Amino acid sequence: MNPDFDIIVVGAGHAGCEAAAAAANMGSSVLLVTMNMGVIAQMSCNPAMGGVGKGQIVREVDALGGYSGIISDLSTVQFRMLNRSKGPAMWSPRSQNDRNLFAQAWRQQLEQTPKVHFRQDTVTGLLTATDGKGNTRVAGVKTGLGGAITSRAVILTNGTFLSAVMHIGEKQFGGGRAGEKAAYGITEQLAELGFVSGRMKTGTPPRVDGRSIDYTQLQEQPGDENPAKFSFSDRTKPAQRQLSCWMTYTSPEVHDILRSGFNRSPMFAGRIQGVGPRYCPSIEDKIHRFAEKDSHQIFVEPEGWNTVETYINGFSTSLPEEVQTAALRKLPGFAQARIFRPGYAVEYDYFPPTQLAHTLETKLVDGLYFAGQINGTTGYEEAACQGLIAGMNAHLKVQDKSPFVLRRDEAYIGVLIDDLITKGTEEPYRMFTSRAEFRILLRQDNADLRLTPLSHAVGLASEERLRQTERKASQTSELLNKLRTESVEPEAANPAIVPRGTEPIKQKVKLYNLLLRPQLSYADIEPLSPTLTTLSNSFGELRSEVVEQAEIKAKYEGYIEKERNLADRLQHLEDVPLAKDMPYEKLVSLSMEARQKLEKIKPATLGQASRISGISPSDISVLMVYLGR
Repeated sequence: MNPDFDIIVVGAGHAGCEAAAAAANMGSSVLLVTMNMGVIAQMSCNPAMGGVGKGQIVREVDALGGYSGIISDLSTVQFRMLNRSKGPAMWSPRSQNDRNLFAQAWRQQLEQTPKVHFRQDTVTGLLTATDGKGNTRVAGVKTGLGGAITSRAVILTNGTFLSAVMHIGEKQFGGGRAGEKAAYGITEQLAELGFVSGRMKTGTPPRVDGRSIDYTQLQEQPGDENPAKFSFSDRTKPAQRQLSCWMTYTSPEVHDILRSGFNRSPMFAGRIQGVGPRYCPSIEDKIHRFAEKDSHQIFVEPEGWNTVETYINGFSTSLPEEVQTAALRKLPGFAQARIFRPGYAVEYDYFPPTQLAHTLETKLVDGLYFAGQINGTTGYEEAACQGLIAGMNAHLKVQDKSPFVLRRDEAYIGVLIDDLITKGTEEPYRMFTSRAEFRILLRQDNADLRLTPLSHAVGLASEERLRQTERKASQTSELLNKLRTESVEPEAANPAIVPRGTEPIKQKVKLYNLLLRPQLSYADIEPLSPTLTTLSNSFGELRSEVVEQAEIKAKYEGYIEKERNLADRLQHLEDVPLAKDMPYEKLVSLSMEARQKLEKIKPATLGQASRISGISPSDISVLMVYLGR
């Protein structure tokens, strides 16, 4: 067999772009097939990357040699490090992006990748073959224009387009995104091959003319004063200028207007059968489920540098357009609001990810991979990391090399994929820091130290990236050693540290011991030692990363050890039984999601409970305490 390409990637969203780039950069010839070349890497929903749990994924993708971090940096209009008031395990980078620049930068990056080829067409099915043992393998794709294109592997990243139906009020029509048609044929063929499918739904809010908003009635949310960036590489720099986001609130009057349209809502009327995202519900779902709340936050986000279009985050809806408009105009600052595009919901097919291996290759068809929303996930970041892993493994597969699999203690990506294939998901899966048992280890700041050497070993992360990572690790060790060996006298230290709210020292102490005090930071310690300043300044552009790394390692060393011990205890309790009449609803320390799911599923053991989608390690700890463990 002499196929046309090594790998065919179907769909050019966030998963498809990362898959194509990864496989091509590792040496495979790749064909990227998309229904519309004009919307490659389109930000279908909000123009933002990262956030809690998600920002860690973007940094991991970057550390592995993917492009989402770089593209995000190149299109950033605002950058914020979320959760700075909490410990570093919770720090989560998030960027607001220029929607058009993001897509343009991705297409340019792909076009500059020699082994990536493009075709605008619709894939209607797969080419398959059977070996002598009766096993099915993929052999390429069939397209809407009647072509048959052969390959050694195929990666399906169909997003929200499989048999998709869009809803606005009582209107419904085929389409996976506004202005784009649905894809048919793939689901039916996969079902014939033995795959099980389901339906999910997602939604998007209306876009509003920013010129019609009175921003004086809104609360401003500027970016960080000293913004960071996603990529560890030197290809990008932090944003030099930023746009503000804005915040307002709904009111009982807004809720009443929205309720007036419930009788025409596709969700309440039963026209939508798919399950929507728990953590990003529509505005009508929010006021229905949380009827006791008088208001909900609404975020007004700019779509880019050169457009007045704004994204109304928190107002996702599929209500009739006239109801959307009437409710919007009762928001503070929105009395004259003009809608560019109404909000809508979209239902689409997905395939429960328990049908996959850790490589994201399907168990039923050899050489066929799924990545992104086809696996039941939601979010650009979750899609991008799946695409990257699928692209890497598809390349390794066609080269007859060992697969690339990340463990739960190595990356959030490992947590996400293990959750998907082990627990499955009945609702759109979103990453949170609480899903990871080892989140003190899996911080956004050390993603390169964790993952770049692993990626370089299989041929994706570049030699330059590896050298930079090794330099960062070496400089961090050098700085920690300096802190451990250099001491300071009381008369030099006390005038600097006492005003910070910490106790004076009475004898000579190591700088490292001072850094362990919660009231003190490295910035407080460095002025006490000229040689320390000289050393840190010698690190050049890596100085801030090295200093941050050293400080976190020093302050959290004990917590990391405790976390490892907890993980060991959880493993030993795999077979601890749970009574059928466990009073989950009364265990208020459990999350609401945990109480609902445990009550519904009634797991027989702690091990089974831990594998239920949405049950976090902290929820398991609560059960352990209840059981006296």
